Amino acid sequence: MNLRKFASEVSREAKRVRWPKTDTLIGSIFVVIAITIFAAFALTMGDLAVAELLGQLRQAFEGLR
Repeated sequence: MNLRKFASEVSREAKRVRWPKTDTLIGSIFVVIAITIFAAFALTMGDLAVAELLGQLRQAFEGLR
């Protein structure tokens, strides 16, 4: 399949898609951004907790020397 035929078929399929209304799209974007911010916060807190735990383990094992 050559590039021109591929682009033509993609264009034809894009015209058949039922695109969401603006208010639905904005609501969906808000949900995605909120979930992304929450996930970033949760991962950051988890990373900080693991770093603290590893720091305490290092101190505990250094005390055994």
